[in-house]
Amino acid sequence: MTDAIHTAAQTSKAWPFEEARKIIKRYPGGKRDASGELVPVLFETGYGPSGLPHIGTFQEVLRTTFVRRAYEVLTGGHPTRLVAFSDDMDGLRKVPDNVPNKALLDAHLGHPLSRIPDPFEKFESFAHHNNAMLRDFLDRFGFDYEFVSASDRYNSGGFDDALKNVLRNWQAIMDIMLPTLREERRKTYSPVLPVSPTTGEVLQVPVEVVDAEAGIVRFTDSNGETIEHTILGGWSKLQWKVDWAMRWVALGVDYEMCGKDLTDSVTQSGKIARVLGGQRPEGLIYELFLDEKGEKISKSKGNGLTIEQWLEYGSEESLGFYLFREPKSAKSLHVGIIPRAVDEYWQFREKIPGQPVEQQLGNPVWHLLRTNGYHGGEGESLPVTYGLLLNLVGVLGAQATRDQVWSYLGNYVENADPAAHPALDGLVTRALAYNRDFIAPTLQRRKPEENEAKALAALDEELAGTSDDATPEELQNIVYEIGKDPHYGFEQLRDWFKCLYETLLGSSAGPRMGSFIALYGVANTRKLIAEALGD
Repeated sequence: MTDAIHTAAQTSKAWPFEEARKIIKRYPGGKRDASGELVPVLFETGYGPSGLPHIGTFQEVLRTTFVRRAYEVLTGGHPTRLVAFSDDMDGLRKVPDNVPNKALLDAHLGHPLSRIPDPFEKFESFAHHNNAMLRDFLDRFGFDYEFVSASDRYNSGGFDDALKNVLRNWQAIMDIMLPTLREERRKTYSPVLPVSPTTGEVLQVPVEVVDAEAGIVRFTDSNGETIEHTILGGWSKLQWKVDWAMRWVALGVDYEMCGKDLTDSVTQSGKIARVLGGQRPEGLIYELFLDEKGEKISKSKGNGLTIEQWLEYGSEESLGFYLFREPKSAKSLHVGIIPRAVDEYWQFREKIPGQPVEQQLGNPVWHLLRTNGYHGGEGESLPVTYGLLLNLVGVLGAQATRDQVWSYLGNYVENADPAAHPALDGLVTRALAYNRDFIAPTLQRRKPEENEAKALAALDEELAGTSDDATPEELQNIVYEIGKDPHYGFEQLRDWFKCLYETLLGSSAGPRMGSFIALYGVANTRKLIAEALGD
């Protein structure tokens, strides 16, 4: 990191720097232990392993990493840690739809996720399976993190002191929580959920503290017997808001972000953290995703977009770029946004070398390139936009192949070899998939109006006298001149371009036509015009 970057970061308005300044305000001289030694600031992300990792998991770890790296820049390299915490002591409430051996899970409803057999028959428990998926998922994207399991901490006694602290402050916690609950819920609410020694279930029952220092409570077991039992060593699980607060205090969490749906949880858990002798971490409350209809994404509705779907049609970098921008605004999440995100990522990436440092720090790609320590390649660019690729494969049809696309790219790209352009080659594959699934099934070219047909005929005549090695700019000028000619009756130039898109490409929007003609070839474009004119 250069001195210029460190200096410019101090006043940067980019949201990761704004978030990082919250931590600096908390620890003006850096986070230090009792002896005055500098210790790492702890960032945390949480994960509920009742299901498989998804795009929300990715965005939370990525956005937290943005803030982590911004903090390191602002402080000149103060130490940090990122903990990915799995809340795998939760009792299984319902059987997910996307797992095998549902009867196996159904027989263990209410049991801690880490004590339920793995329906995939690969790991010692359902939680161990999903935790392995989480680690594989995070490793796939190169995140720098430490994995922490709730069940490991509960079972090993690592949370025992924190659990005793909850019992010591029982009434204060109840005073915080009871006013937030419905009357019926108040009758059974307990900050601690004991694990039944009879059935192994996590019990939602009233609890009475017997001996806080020994960790003993009294409750009615699942068989109806009133018993006194320890909550230590894995014999309990805290209620969600109390558990979150306990974890913040026990682990010393300094920063954790969450979705808008957890706003109330943040408030109540923050109050409980103070009761337990700690403080709520700094953090960002981000807006949630919406589908193409503007409705909240729901797992039960199945109206979301998986990370696998994004990566089938768009790049990992484009997803990161999309998630960086405006985290406090609701964002649509559907396949239709992917092409634009891909092209905008590359547009911002190409800008970096020519930007002053202050503007670089506001460039989403600058942050993306540093999430996992990568500092090179900022000046790389794509010779062809993703939008242009989609227009090309749309014209070629659903049966287009990678080799066929590359043969056309030879008209436009110097050294048109996939090995020389790996990023572009990856997008060729994705463009073919996007065309197959979303463009080809709905592609319709309309017939031109009378004046449009005359303009298309004029374009064909101009192209007939144009060489195959004409530049995109030269071809664009030809298109412009026809559109501006009052003889063809276009009120605005955009009406002419709309005509070209709808009659030649079968879409309502499209690329610079000069670029498309250069890529597709003059002769092939003339064939498209002939088809549109019915010749």
